[in-house]
Amino acid sequence: MGRTNKDMEMPVNDTVSKWVALPLRKRLTRFAREDDGLVTILALFMIMMMIAVGGIQLDFMRHEMERSRLQAVSDRAVLAAADLDQMRDPKTVVEDYFAKSGMTEFLSNVVVDDGLNFRTVTVDASKNMDTQFIGRFGFPTLEVPAHSQAEERVAKVEISLVLDISGSMATNNRLGEVQNAADIFLDTVLKDENQDLISVSLVPYSEQVNAGPLIMDRMNVNRKHDYSHCIDFDNGDFDSIAMNSSTRYNQMQHFQWNYDGRNNYRDDTVCPRYDYERITPFSQNKRTLKNQIDDLVPRAGTSIFLGMKWAAAMLDPAFRDINNSLVNAGYVDREFYNRPASYTDSETLKTVILMTDGANDNSYRIRSNYYDSDSEYVHWNKYNLWWYLRREVDSRYWGYFYYHKYNKTLGNTLLSNICDAAKAKRIVIWSIGFEVDDEDVPAMQDCASSPSHFFRVEGVELSEAFRAIARQINQLRLTQ
Repeated sequence: MGRTNKDMEMPVNDTVSKWVALPLRKRLTRFAREDDGLVTILALFMIMMMIAVGGIQLDFMRHEMERSRLQAVSDRAVLAAADLDQMRDPKTVVEDYFAKSGMTEFLSNVVVDDGLNFRTVTVDASKNMDTQFIGRFGFPTLEVPAHSQAEERVAKVEISLVLDISGSMATNNRLGEVQNAADIFLDTVLKDENQDLISVSLVPYSEQVNAGPLIMDRMNVNRKHDYSHCIDFDNGDFDSIAMNSSTRYNQMQHFQWNYDGRNNYRDDTVCPRYDYERITPFSQNKRTLKNQIDDLVPRAGTSIFLGMKWAAAMLDPAFRDINNSLVNAGYVDREFYNRPASYTDSETLKTVILMTDGANDNSYRIRSNYYDSDSEYVHWNKYNLWWYLRREVDSRYWGYFYYHKYNKTLGNTLLSNICDAAKAKRIVIWSIGFEVDDEDVPAMQDCASSPSHFFRVEGVELSEAFRAIARQINQLRLTQ
Protein backbone atom coordinates (compact mmCIF):
# COMPACT_ATOMS: atom_id res chain seq x y z
CA MET A 1 0.00 0.00 0.00
CA GLY A 2 1.26 3.47 -0.74
CA ARG A 3 2.04 6.08 1.90
CA THR A 4 -0.34 8.92 2.47
CA ASN A 5 0.83 12.52 2.82
CA LYS A 6 0.22 12.30 6.48
CA ASP A 7 2.53 9.33 6.76
CA MET A 8 5.30 11.17 4.86
CA GLU A 9 5.12 14.33 7.04
CA MET A 10 5.49 12.44 10.28
CA PRO A 11 9.34 12.28 10.39
CA VAL A 12 9.72 16.01 9.72
CA ASN A 13 7.19 16.91 12.28
CA ASP A 14 8.85 14.60 14.73
CA THR A 15 12.24 16.31 14.13
CA VAL A 16 10.85 19.78 14.61
CA SER A 17 8.99 18.67 17.64
CA LYS A 18 12.13 17.20 19.11
CA TRP A 19 14.15 20.42 18.38
CA VAL A 20 11.50 22.60 19.94
CA ALA A 21 11.33 20.30 22.84
CA LEU A 22 15.08 20.68 23.54
CA PRO A 23 15.98 23.07 26.34
CA LEU A 24 17.27 26.51 25.16
CA ARG A 25 20.75 25.88 26.53
CA LYS A 26 21.19 22.72 24.50
CA ARG A 27 19.95 24.43 21.37
CA LEU A 28 22.51 27.22 21.72
CA THR A 29 25.31 24.75 22.36
CA ARG A 30 24.40 22.77 19.29
CA PHE A 31 24.25 25.93 17.17
CA ALA A 32 27.69 26.99 18.33
CA ARG A 33 29.18 23.64 17.29
CA GLU A 34 27.86 23.91 13.77
CA ASP A 35 30.60 25.20 11.31
CA ASP A 36 28.75 25.14 8.04
CA GLY A 37 29.21 28.55 6.15
CA LEU A 38 31.96 30.08 8.38
CA VAL A 39 34.58 30.32 5.58
CA THR A 40 32.17 32.16 3.35
CA ILE A 41 31.38 34.70 6.04
CA LEU A 42 35.10 35.28 6.80
CA ALA A 43 35.92 35.71 3.14
CA LEU A 44 33.18 38.26 2.71
CA PHE A 45 34.44 40.14 5.76
CA MET A 46 38.03 40.21 4.46
CA ILE A 47 36.92 41.42 1.04
CA MET A 48 34.95 44.21 2.62
CA MET A 49 37.99 45.20 4.74
CA MET A 50 40.29 45.21 1.70
CA ILE A 51 37.89 47.39 -0.22
CA ALA A 52 37.66 49.79 2.70
CA VAL A 53 41.45 49.98 3.22
CA GLY A 54 42.04 50.40 -0.51
CA GLY A 55 39.52 53.19 -0.61
CA ILE A 56 41.16 54.95 2.31
CA GLN A 57 44.57 54.64 0.64
CA LEU A 58 43.16 56.04 -2.56
CA ASP A 59 41.85 59.08 -0.71
CA PHE A 60 45.22 59.66 0.92
CA MET A 61 47.05 59.24 -2.39
CA ARG A 62 44.80 61.86 -3.94
CA HIS A 63 45.46 64.07 -0.92
CA GLU A 64 49.24 63.78 -1.36
CA MET A 65 49.02 64.50 -5.09
CA GLU A 66 47.00 67.64 -4.43
CA ARG A 67 49.36 68.71 -1.65
CA SER A 68 52.40 68.23 -3.92
CA ARG A 69 50.83 70.35 -6.66
CA LEU A 70 49.90 73.11 -4.25
CA GLN A 71 53.31 73.01 -2.53
CA ALA A 72 55.16 73.19 -5.86
CA VAL A 73 53.26 76.31 -6.90
CA SER A 74 53.84 77.84 -3.47
CA ASP A 75 57.59 77.11 -3.58
CA ARG A 76 58.03 78.58 -7.06
CA ALA A 77 56.06 81.66 -6.11
CA VAL A 78 58.11 82.51 -3.00
CA LEU A 79 61.42 81.90 -4.78
CA ALA A 80 60.48 84.39 -7.49
CA ALA A 81 59.03 86.91 -5.06
CA ALA A 82 62.01 86.84 -2.67
CA ASP A 83 64.55 87.62 -5.38
CA LEU A 84 66.10 91.00 -4.54
CA ASP A 85 66.39 91.67 -8.27
CA GLN A 86 62.61 91.32 -8.58
CA MET A 87 61.25 94.81 -9.34
CA ARG A 88 57.55 93.94 -8.98
CA ASP A 89 55.68 93.87 -5.70
CA PRO A 90 56.46 90.50 -4.05
CA LYS A 91 52.84 89.89 -3.06
CA THR A 92 51.70 90.51 -6.64
CA VAL A 93 54.28 88.04 -7.90
CA VAL A 94 52.92 85.34 -5.59
CA GLU A 95 49.34 86.06 -6.58
CA ASP A 96 50.24 85.83 -10.27
CA TYR A 97 51.85 82.42 -9.80
CA PHE A 98 48.72 81.07 -8.12
CA ALA A 99 46.44 82.66 -10.71
CA LYS A 100 48.33 81.17 -13.65
CA SER A 101 48.16 77.76 -11.97
CA GLY A 102 44.40 78.05 -11.46
CA MET A 103 44.77 78.06 -7.68
CA THR A 104 43.91 81.64 -6.73
CA GLU A 105 41.15 80.59 -4.34
CA PHE A 106 43.59 78.43 -2.37
CA LEU A 107 46.02 81.26 -1.50
CA SER A 108 45.46 82.06 2.17
CA ASN A 109 48.17 84.47 3.24
CA VAL A 110 51.28 86.26 1.91
CA VAL A 111 53.74 87.92 4.29
CA VAL A 112 56.65 90.01 2.98
CA ASP A 113 59.49 91.12 5.24
CA ASP A 114 61.89 93.57 3.55
CA GLY A 115 65.10 95.06 4.86
CA LEU A 116 68.24 96.78 3.65
CA ASN A 117 69.97 93.55 2.79
CA PHE A 118 67.24 90.92 2.71
CA ARG A 119 63.75 89.96 1.63
CA THR A 120 61.72 87.14 3.16
CA VAL A 121 58.45 85.97 1.63
CA THR A 122 56.15 83.54 3.44
CA VAL A 123 53.13 81.92 1.80
CA ASP A 124 50.32 79.84 3.30
CA ALA A 125 47.82 78.09 1.07
CA SER A 126 45.05 75.59 1.71
CA LYS A 127 42.22 73.75 -0.04
CA ASN A 128 39.60 71.18 0.95
CA MET A 129 39.48 67.93 -0.99
CA ASP A 130 36.27 65.89 -1.14
CA THR A 131 36.83 62.29 -0.10
CA GLN A 132 35.34 59.26 -1.82
CA PHE A 133 35.66 56.57 0.82
CA ILE A 134 36.61 57.87 4.24
CA GLY A 135 33.60 60.15 4.19
CA ARG A 136 31.69 57.10 5.38
CA PHE A 137 33.80 57.28 8.54
CA GLY A 138 32.96 60.89 9.27
CA PHE A 139 35.59 62.66 7.11
CA PRO A 140 33.79 64.08 4.08
CA THR A 141 36.75 66.39 3.27
CA LEU A 142 40.50 66.56 3.92
CA GLU A 143 42.48 69.80 4.25
CA VAL A 144 45.39 70.15 1.81
CA PRO A 145 47.90 72.65 3.32
CA ALA A 146 51.05 74.24 1.85
CA HIS A 147 53.59 76.46 3.57
CA SER A 148 56.66 77.99 1.91
CA GLN A 149 59.23 80.55 2.94
CA ALA A 150 62.06 81.87 0.80
CA GLU A 151 64.73 84.34 1.72
CA GLU A 152 67.40 86.16 -0.19
CA ARG A 153 69.83 87.77 2.17
CA VAL A 154 72.97 89.67 1.41
CA ALA A 155 74.89 89.37 4.63
CA LYS A 156 78.03 91.32 5.26
CA VAL A 157 80.59 90.00 2.82
CA GLU A 158 84.36 90.42 2.75
CA ILE A 159 85.80 89.57 -0.66
CA SER A 160 89.41 89.26 -1.74
CA LEU A 161 89.57 89.42 -5.53
CA VAL A 162 92.94 88.05 -6.65
CA LEU A 163 93.88 88.68 -10.29
CA ASP A 164 96.85 87.30 -12.20
CA ILE A 165 98.67 90.03 -14.16
CA SER A 166 101.76 88.00 -15.09
CA GLY A 167 103.39 88.28 -18.51
CA SER A 168 101.45 85.35 -19.98
CA MET A 169 98.24 87.33 -19.55
CA ALA A 170 99.23 89.19 -22.73
CA THR A 171 98.46 86.00 -24.70
CA ASN A 172 95.12 85.74 -26.56
CA ASN A 173 93.82 88.93 -24.92
CA ARG A 174 93.60 87.10 -21.60
CA LEU A 175 93.92 90.25 -19.54
CA GLY A 176 91.15 91.84 -21.59
CA GLU A 177 88.90 88.89 -20.78
CA VAL A 178 89.77 89.23 -17.09
CA GLN A 179 88.91 92.92 -17.17
CA ASN A 180 85.52 92.20 -18.75
CA ALA A 181 84.80 89.38 -16.30
CA ALA A 182 85.81 91.48 -13.30
CA ASP A 183 83.44 94.24 -14.44
CA ILE A 184 80.57 91.74 -14.51
CA PHE A 185 81.53 90.46 -11.07
CA LEU A 186 81.63 93.94 -9.54
CA ASP A 187 78.33 94.92 -11.15
CA THR A 188 76.72 91.82 -9.65
CA VAL A 189 77.97 92.11 -6.08
CA LEU A 190 78.28 95.87 -5.60
CA LYS A 191 74.66 96.84 -6.15
CA ASP A 192 73.00 99.83 -4.53
CA GLU A 193 71.05 97.60 -2.16
CA ASN A 194 74.36 96.13 -0.95
CA GLN A 195 75.77 99.51 0.04
CA ASP A 196 77.95 99.31 3.17
CA LEU A 197 77.54 95.53 3.32
CA ILE A 198 80.07 94.19 0.81
CA SER A 199 83.74 95.13 0.66
CA VAL A 200 86.14 94.10 -2.08
CA SER A 201 89.89 93.98 -1.57
CA LEU A 202 91.63 93.90 -4.94
CA VAL A 203 94.92 91.96 -5.00
CA PRO A 204 96.74 92.07 -8.34
CA TYR A 205 99.73 89.73 -8.39
CA SER A 206 102.49 88.64 -10.72
CA GLU A 207 105.86 87.49 -9.45
CA GLN A 208 105.18 89.51 -6.31
CA VAL A 209 102.41 91.57 -4.72
CA ASN A 210 102.60 95.35 -4.39
CA ALA A 211 101.20 96.09 -0.92
CA GLY A 212 101.61 99.82 -1.47
CA PRO A 213 102.92 102.37 1.04
CA LEU A 214 99.57 102.82 2.84
CA ILE A 215 99.56 99.20 4.00
CA MET A 216 103.29 98.69 4.40
CA ASP A 217 103.68 101.84 6.52
CA ARG A 218 101.22 100.29 9.00
CA MET A 219 103.03 96.96 9.23
CA ASN A 220 106.03 95.81 11.20
CA VAL A 221 108.48 95.71 8.29
CA ASN A 222 112.24 95.88 8.08
CA ARG A 223 112.31 98.71 5.53
CA LYS A 224 115.31 98.94 3.22
CA HIS A 225 114.21 101.34 0.48
CA ASP A 226 111.27 103.30 -0.93
CA TYR A 227 111.46 102.13 -4.53
CA SER A 228 108.71 99.52 -4.21
CA HIS A 229 106.54 97.89 -1.54
CA CYS A 230 106.67 94.09 -1.48
CA ILE A 231 107.29 91.65 1.37
CA ASP A 232 109.31 88.45 1.21
CA PHE A 233 107.60 85.98 3.53
CA ASP A 234 109.29 83.05 5.21
CA ASN A 235 107.99 79.66 4.11
CA GLY A 236 106.49 79.09 7.55
CA ASP A 237 104.32 82.19 7.12
CA PHE A 238 102.16 80.21 4.69
CA ASP A 239 101.04 77.84 7.44
CA SER A 240 98.89 80.62 8.89
CA ILE A 241 96.81 83.30 7.23
CA ALA A 242 97.35 85.98 9.88
CA MET A 243 99.87 88.79 9.56
CA ASN A 244 100.80 89.40 13.16
CA SER A 245 102.00 92.79 14.35
CA SER A 246 104.55 90.99 16.52
CA THR A 247 106.21 89.48 13.46
CA ARG A 248 108.81 91.62 11.72
CA TYR A 249 108.64 91.06 7.99
CA ASN A 250 111.38 91.65 5.44
CA GLN A 251 110.91 94.08 2.61
CA MET A 252 111.72 92.53 -0.72
CA GLN A 253 114.69 93.72 -2.72
CA HIS A 254 114.09 96.12 -5.58
CA PHE A 255 115.79 94.98 -8.77
CA GLN A 256 115.21 94.08 -12.40
CA TRP A 257 115.64 90.47 -13.55
CA ASN A 258 116.02 90.00 -17.32
CA TYR A 259 118.12 86.99 -18.14
CA ASP A 260 119.07 88.15 -21.63
CA GLY A 261 120.53 91.38 -20.20
CA ARG A 262 120.54 93.07 -23.59
CA ASN A 263 119.79 96.52 -22.16
CA ASN A 264 119.44 98.37 -18.91
CA TYR A 265 115.64 98.15 -18.95
CA ARG A 266 114.29 98.54 -15.40
CA ASP A 267 110.53 99.09 -15.74
CA ASP A 268 109.51 95.49 -15.00
CA THR A 269 111.08 94.88 -11.60
CA VAL A 270 110.34 91.68 -9.71
CA CYS A 271 108.31 93.70 -7.22
CA PRO A 272 105.57 95.66 -9.03
CA ARG A 273 106.14 99.37 -8.52
CA TYR A 274 103.24 101.26 -10.08
CA ASP A 275 100.19 102.70 -8.35
CA TYR A 276 97.68 100.67 -10.38
CA GLU A 277 99.38 97.44 -9.28
CA ARG A 278 98.87 98.09 -5.56
CA ILE A 279 96.44 96.28 -3.30
CA THR A 280 93.19 98.21 -2.87
CA PRO A 281 91.78 97.31 0.57
CA PHE A 282 88.11 97.11 1.61
CA SER A 283 86.49 99.10 -1.17
CA GLN A 284 82.91 99.39 -2.38
CA ASN A 285 83.68 102.02 -5.00
CA LYS A 286 82.82 100.13 -8.16
CA ARG A 287 84.14 102.82 -10.50
CA THR A 288 87.50 103.07 -8.74
CA LEU A 289 87.95 99.30 -8.76
CA LYS A 290 87.00 99.02 -12.42
CA ASN A 291 89.38 101.81 -13.40
CA GLN A 292 92.26 100.15 -11.58
CA ILE A 293 91.54 96.79 -13.19
CA ASP A 294 91.34 98.42 -16.62
CA ASP A 295 94.80 99.95 -16.04
CA LEU A 296 96.48 96.62 -15.28
CA VAL A 297 99.28 95.53 -17.62
CA PRO A 298 100.79 92.02 -18.01
CA ARG A 299 104.21 91.75 -16.38
CA ALA A 300 106.89 89.43 -14.97
CA GLY A 301 106.38 85.90 -13.62
CA THR A 302 103.72 84.13 -11.57
CA SER A 303 103.57 83.53 -7.81
CA ILE A 304 100.00 82.41 -7.10
CA PHE A 305 100.85 81.57 -3.49
CA LEU A 306 101.82 85.18 -2.76
CA GLY A 307 98.54 86.49 -4.15
CA MET A 308 96.66 83.96 -2.03
CA LYS A 309 98.69 84.83 1.07
CA TRP A 310 97.72 88.49 0.87
CA ALA A 311 94.10 87.67 -0.01
CA ALA A 312 93.70 85.43 3.03
CA ALA A 313 95.56 87.80 5.36
CA MET A 314 93.14 90.59 4.52
CA LEU A 315 90.25 88.43 5.74
CA ASP A 316 91.89 87.59 9.06
CA PRO A 317 91.01 89.66 12.16
CA ALA A 318 94.72 90.28 12.72
CA PHE A 319 94.53 92.72 9.79
CA ARG A 320 91.86 94.79 11.58
CA ASP A 321 94.26 97.28 13.17
CA ILE A 322 95.73 98.09 9.77
CA ASN A 323 92.31 98.56 8.24
CA ASN A 324 91.02 100.68 11.13
CA SER A 325 94.03 102.94 10.73
CA LEU A 326 93.21 103.27 7.03
CA VAL A 327 89.60 104.10 7.93
CA ASN A 328 90.69 106.77 10.42
CA ALA A 329 92.97 108.27 7.78
CA GLY A 330 90.12 108.40 5.27
CA TYR A 331 91.44 105.76 2.87
CA VAL A 332 88.67 103.22 3.61
CA ASP A 333 84.95 103.89 4.11
CA ARG A 334 83.91 104.42 7.72
CA GLU A 335 81.27 101.68 7.32
CA PHE A 336 84.06 99.10 7.07
CA TYR A 337 85.61 99.99 10.40
CA ASN A 338 86.46 96.85 12.40
CA ARG A 339 86.79 94.68 9.34
CA PRO A 340 87.88 91.96 8.95
CA ALA A 341 85.16 90.59 11.19
CA SER A 342 85.79 87.85 13.71
CA TYR A 343 85.46 84.28 12.49
CA THR A 344 82.62 83.79 14.96
CA ASP A 345 80.53 86.51 13.30
CA SER A 346 77.75 84.45 11.69
CA GLU A 347 76.52 87.47 9.69
CA THR A 348 79.77 87.86 7.73
CA LEU A 349 80.87 85.76 4.78
CA LYS A 350 84.57 85.71 3.97
CA THR A 351 85.53 84.61 0.48
CA VAL A 352 88.47 84.59 -1.93
CA ILE A 353 88.25 84.53 -5.72
CA LEU A 354 91.66 83.35 -6.94
CA MET A 355 92.33 83.50 -10.67
CA THR A 356 95.36 82.47 -12.73
CA ASP A 357 96.24 81.59 -16.30
CA GLY A 358 99.30 79.56 -15.47
CA ALA A 359 101.36 78.06 -12.68
CA ASN A 360 103.82 79.05 -10.00
CA ASP A 361 107.06 80.08 -11.62
CA ASN A 362 110.75 80.43 -10.83
CA SER A 363 111.74 83.51 -8.87
CA TYR A 364 115.21 84.75 -7.93
CA ARG A 365 116.76 87.09 -5.37
CA ILE A 366 120.08 88.87 -5.04
CA ARG A 367 122.31 87.29 -2.41
CA SER A 368 122.28 89.25 0.83
CA ASN A 369 125.98 90.12 0.72
CA TYR A 370 125.26 92.12 -2.46
CA TYR A 371 122.13 93.75 -1.06
CA ASP A 372 122.85 94.99 2.43
CA SER A 373 123.61 98.73 2.26
CA ASP A 374 122.03 101.93 1.03
CA SER A 375 124.57 102.23 -1.75
CA GLU A 376 123.72 98.74 -3.01
CA TYR A 377 119.99 99.50 -2.88
CA VAL A 378 120.67 102.53 -5.07
CA HIS A 379 122.96 100.49 -7.32
CA TRP A 380 120.37 97.79 -8.12
CA ASN A 381 117.70 100.41 -8.69
CA LYS A 382 120.02 101.93 -11.27
CA TYR A 383 121.09 98.75 -13.09
CA ASN A 384 119.35 95.77 -14.60
CA LEU A 385 120.94 92.79 -12.82
CA TRP A 386 121.79 90.78 -15.92
CA TRP A 387 122.83 93.79 -17.96
CA TYR A 388 125.25 94.68 -15.18
CA LEU A 389 126.57 91.11 -14.77
CA ARG A 390 127.20 90.66 -18.49
CA ARG A 391 129.00 93.98 -18.70
CA GLU A 392 130.91 94.13 -15.42
CA VAL A 393 131.37 90.61 -13.98
CA ASP A 394 133.25 87.58 -15.23
CA SER A 395 130.72 84.86 -16.16
CA ARG A 396 132.42 82.45 -13.77
CA TYR A 397 131.16 84.56 -10.85
CA TRP A 398 127.63 85.34 -11.96
CA GLY A 399 126.15 82.65 -9.72
CA TYR A 400 127.56 84.35 -6.62
CA PHE A 401 125.24 87.30 -7.11
CA TYR A 402 121.83 85.62 -6.97
CA TYR A 403 119.96 82.55 -5.73
CA HIS A 404 116.85 80.59 -6.65
CA LYS A 405 114.17 81.46 -4.04
CA TYR A 406 111.06 79.78 -5.51
CA ASN A 407 110.32 77.13 -8.10
CA LYS A 408 107.09 75.50 -9.22
CA THR A 409 107.23 72.65 -6.71
CA LEU A 410 107.85 74.90 -3.71
CA GLY A 411 105.27 77.38 -4.97
CA ASN A 412 102.61 74.67 -5.20
CA THR A 413 103.45 73.49 -1.67
CA LEU A 414 103.16 76.99 -0.24
CA LEU A 415 99.90 77.53 -2.15
CA SER A 416 98.48 74.32 -0.73
CA ASN A 417 99.54 75.35 2.78
CA ILE A 418 97.94 78.78 2.70
CA CYS A 419 94.77 77.45 1.06
CA ASP A 420 94.44 74.77 3.75
CA ALA A 421 94.95 77.38 6.46
CA ALA A 422 92.21 79.56 4.96
CA LYS A 423 89.77 76.67 4.58
CA ALA A 424 90.41 75.70 8.20
CA LYS A 425 89.00 79.13 9.09
CA ARG A 426 85.97 78.44 6.87
CA ILE A 427 86.95 81.02 4.29
CA VAL A 428 85.22 80.14 1.03
CA ILE A 429 87.75 79.85 -1.80
CA TRP A 430 86.74 79.99 -5.45
CA SER A 431 89.58 79.22 -7.85
CA ILE A 432 89.63 79.82 -11.59
CA GLY A 433 92.06 78.20 -14.00
CA PHE A 434 91.91 80.35 -17.14
CA GLU A 435 93.29 78.49 -20.16
CA VAL A 436 95.64 76.52 -17.91
CA ASP A 437 97.54 73.39 -18.91
CA ASP A 438 96.34 70.00 -17.67
CA GLU A 439 99.33 69.61 -15.36
CA ASP A 440 98.50 72.88 -13.59
CA VAL A 441 94.87 72.05 -12.81
CA PRO A 442 95.43 70.03 -9.59
CA ALA A 443 97.08 72.90 -7.67
CA MET A 444 94.15 75.24 -8.28
CA GLN A 445 91.57 72.51 -7.81
CA ASP A 446 93.14 71.57 -4.49
CA CYS A 447 93.02 75.18 -3.33
CA ALA A 448 89.27 75.54 -3.89
CA SER A 449 86.81 74.87 -1.07
CA SER A 450 85.35 71.94 -3.03
CA PRO A 451 85.45 70.57 -6.60
CA SER A 452 82.37 72.66 -7.39
CA HIS A 453 84.26 75.80 -6.31
CA PHE A 454 86.84 75.32 -9.08
CA PHE A 455 86.29 76.61 -12.61
CA ARG A 456 88.42 75.65 -15.58
CA VAL A 457 87.49 78.00 -18.39
CA GLU A 458 88.50 79.20 -21.84
CA GLY A 459 87.98 82.60 -23.45
CA VAL A 460 84.61 84.22 -22.79
CA GLU A 461 83.72 81.41 -20.36
CA LEU A 462 85.68 83.41 -17.79
CA SER A 463 82.88 85.98 -17.58
CA GLU A 464 80.35 83.23 -16.92
CA ALA A 465 82.53 81.85 -14.13
CA PHE A 466 82.75 85.25 -12.43
CA ARG A 467 79.01 85.77 -12.88
CA ALA A 468 78.25 82.36 -11.34
CA ILE A 469 80.50 83.06 -8.36
CA ALA A 470 78.88 86.44 -7.80
CA ARG A 471 75.44 84.84 -7.84
CA GLN A 472 76.54 82.23 -5.33
CA ILE A 473 77.85 84.89 -3.00
CA ASN A 474 74.46 86.58 -3.18
CA GLN A 475 72.67 83.27 -3.04
CA LEU A 476 68.98 82.56 -2.91
CA ARG A 477 67.83 79.67 -0.76
CA LEU A 478 64.59 77.99 0.19
CA THR A 479 64.54 77.98 3.97
CA GLN A 480 61.43 75.94 4.67
